[in-house]
Amino acid sequence: MIDRATVEKILDATEIVDVISDFVTLKRRGANYIACCPFHNEKTPSFSVSPSKGIFKCFGCGKAGSAVTFVMEHEQMTYPEALKYLARKYGIEVHEQEESAEDTADRLKRESMIAVSEFASRFYADALFNTAEGHSVGLSYFRQKRGFSDETIRKFGLGWSPSGRSFAGEPAAATLPRTALQNGYKAEYLLSTGLCYEHGGELVDKFRERVIFPIHSLSGRVIAFGGRTLREDKTVAKYLNSPESDIYHKSRSLYGIYFAKSAIAREQKCYLVEGYTDVISMHQAGIENVTASSGTSLTTDQIRLIKRFTNNVTVLYDGDAAGIKASLRGINMLLEEGMIIKVVLLPDGEDPDSFARSHTRQEILDFLSEHETDFIEFKYDLLSSTIERDPIRKAELIRDIIDTIAVIPDQIARSVYIEQCAQRLGMKEDVLFAEVARVRRKRIESGQFEQRRREEAAARRAAAEDAVRAADGEDGRGYGAPAAGDSAYGQDNTGIGPGSGGFRLGAGSIGGDTASVGSPSLAEAAMNPKPLLDPVERELVYYLLKFGEYSMTFDESKIYGAEAPVIRITVAEYISAQLQDDGLELQNPLYRRMFQMYFSFRDQLLEEDSSEAGRDPEVLQGRILRQFVNCQDPQVSVAVVDITEAKYVINVKEYLKSQIPERNTIDRNVPKAVSVYKLKYVEHACSQLMAELGRLQSGSARDVALSGPGQEEQSSAESGQQEIMRKLKALLQAKNMIVRELNRIS
Repeated sequence: MIDRATVEKILDATEIVDVISDFVTLKRRGANYIACCPFHNEKTPSFSVSPSKGIFKCFGCGKAGSAVTFVMEHEQMTYPEALKYLARKYGIEVHEQEESAEDTADRLKRESMIAVSEFASRFYADALFNTAEGHSVGLSYFRQKRGFSDETIRKFGLGWSPSGRSFAGEPAAATLPRTALQNGYKAEYLLSTGLCYEHGGELVDKFRERVIFPIHSLSGRVIAFGGRTLREDKTVAKYLNSPESDIYHKSRSLYGIYFAKSAIAREQKCYLVEGYTDVISMHQAGIENVTASSGTSLTTDQIRLIKRFTNNVTVLYDGDAAGIKASLRGINMLLEEGMIIKVVLLPDGEDPDSFARSHTRQEILDFLSEHETDFIEFKYDLLSSTIERDPIRKAELIRDIIDTIAVIPDQIARSVYIEQCAQRLGMKEDVLFAEVARVRRKRIESGQFEQRRREEAAARRAAAEDAVRAADGEDGRGYGAPAAGDSAYGQDNTGIGPGSGGFRLGAGSIGGDTASVGSPSLAEAAMNPKPLLDPVERELVYYLLKFGEYSMTFDESKIYGAEAPVIRITVAEYISAQLQDDGLELQNPLYRRMFQMYFSFRDQLLEEDSSEAGRDPEVLQGRILRQFVNCQDPQVSVAVVDITEAKYVINVKEYLKSQIPERNTIDRNVPKAVSVYKLKYVEHACSQLMAELGRLQSGSARDVALSGPGQEEQSSAESGQQEIMRKLKALLQAKNMIVRELNRIS
């Protein structure tokens, strides 16, 4: 793990304009720099870099953050990888925290294996161009047979493995084992990487007399190889691949992902092909968002690797019907991971390699766009040729498509596909809905969903642990500061009790949906948007980030909601106290986490420097904001920049507002923002209770219509309705009080 002092040293040395200029041509405009955004296609520059604040922001696509965030996004690196990249750029030695002897041995072994693999890659590439055998056989194959340019060959590191025998009267070229040993690489790593095997007490190159395709990790390190024989001998395997090792796991690797990741993220689409040459030819044609499963069956880990960059996958198939049918399992796996799938069937006799070599970039893109179909159309067209007069075969096709739809995790997407399937197959929707429900219920009963849930949770935990181990210990820790309202949530809030303003707006007053004390995931939040609360919660976070350590001053008659005549209080203390007094907690998970992180960063910085200078509001606020912008979580970093650096709109109102420093208005604006938040919170709570009341009333009416409720059930329903009415009455009283308070503030 990178120690905190090194992280600070890297961040201090980093100049954001210098870093971004390595990838983008920046033009100065006033105090800032602008450019066309590297993350989306645009003709008018909307990408802005502020050297004074150390941040960038695109007002077109919304990407924003620090120099670290930019490297993470553009190069698809993790937080530790981005820090190490910047450390290398500025010549900073990375100091990592102590590790156990076992950890050290494992790390050194992996590093040695990677070093040997990268040496082998350079050796093979050199042999391709600089030996008679490589030049005549290997290079001719790549140039003439495959049509690869020298630039493409060098980009992908393609090579040749010498046979060790004389060729065309030329002396025998040195083999990999001999050259590696002469350069100090150990035999154990040549064996453990699968580059060599032992025969008669000597090391033999596993890939000898083959053209070489290096396989790169996501960060660009060479971790394995594929070798293709150019012999016509049918007894010799056409392709050989590196075996599984400590650095190479077939199920977690995709060929070409290192070269494709930026394009996939930028285009928000991944073209999935089968082989090495398919990827390379597509790249050479100018289509770079292409990767391959390298001839192996697609795995869940490979799909999740793609999902890091996009949810949109287009699978390219050649005209081999038998091969396509064997590959249909991959479509189900992609759908099960929540991917959006399109399928393209290339013309007869064509594969992605040959098609890319015979068409221009625009012709390829036009063909793919015109011939993309969803998986239902594709499956139906593929499997329906013999079913028109065979009801049994048609029923089998319907069941096959239903089994595919049933794996889709998103309910709305399933419904759309069922409607489409019903139209295509001439079936009733309710029949298909019932059948999909039956299939899903069967999977639940068999434990498949629960097993999948455990696997996903384990994968998330492992990824998080890896990130924490690799990152700076301080930045990687959980943010332990309690959220506003934590103490209130720990109690039994069964109603609206007395609070600072006369009413307590805690979780218990709202009912089932928002009363949960747990923190929903961001995905859950997206499925349950709270449009009333998000804008006002964002405003509270804005004031916290911009002015949290600045003091507010009140006359004693204007201390809104305070229980004591406090004259001076910081913005952060005021917001936190107001929320905690009413038992409130931000409902948006991202904003809630940022709220928690703020106080964690603040405590940490004050612990490091408690001097008067360290407590200066402007200094402390700047340091807290810097911690946010450079934090490990890119989602938080982007949100912070997005919230604090809103695009300036030139109009008379904004111009007049800009004449008064915003710092001078917080005494009025912060209390107003808090009161507006409480008002919206009450309105949200009322809407939740009204919905619950409607459900209870409709349920009671339905029971009466069917058979008439028993006395106990009727009493329980009436009691529930009365309780909701009591809460609604109290909330309306609270709303009236907040409105009066807002009128005083305004």
